[in-house]
Amino acid sequence: MYIPFNELPDTSRIWIYQANRSFAEEELAEIEARTATFLKEWTAHGAALQAGFEVRYKRFIIIGLNQEAGAASGCSIDASVHFIQQLEKEYDVDLLDKMNVSYKQGDFIAYKPLAEFRKMAKNKAVSGKTIVFNNLVANKQEYEEHWEVPASESWHSRFVK
Repeated sequence: MYIPFNELPDTSRIWIYQANRSFAEEELAEIEARTATFLKEWTAHGAALQAGFEVRYKRFIIIGLNQEAGAASGCSIDASVHFIQQLEKEYDVDLLDKMNVSYKQGDFIAYKPLAEFRKMAKNKAVSGKTIVFNNLVANKQEYEEHWEVPASESWHSRFVK
C-alpha cells in the first residue's frame, strides 16, 4: 500500500539508491510513476506493505517502509531489488553499486568511485567539511537528520582525517 513518504513514521526502514547520473525531467516523471505503482502492489507473504518514496536531487531514490504495519520478507526485499534492477536496465543507470560516493560541490552533486574519493581526500580536494550523502542510514529519522552531513560526521571520516 503506497502512502506519501512524509506520512511514514520516523521508525520506517529506509533504502537509498543513488544514481551515477542525474535523471532528466521526463525520466523522473516515469520513475516516480513506476515506483508508486510498484509500492502500491508491494507485499510480504500476501500482505500489503505500507511504503512510500521520494526522489531527491534528481538522483537519489529513497524508499521507506513502515515496519510497524508489516515487515518486509526476504522475497519482498528481493522484489524491490528486482524493481531497482529493472530501472537500471531501462534507464541505463547504476543504482546498486555501494562502492561510490556522492557529495556536494556547491549546488552540484558529484559522484565518484570510492577509490577516487579517497585520492581526492588525500590531495585535500575534499575535506571533513565536504557535505556527503550517508546512504547507510537505517530509518527515516536518521535519513532526515544524518543523510546530508559533513564527511567528518559519517563513515567517510576515515578518508578525510
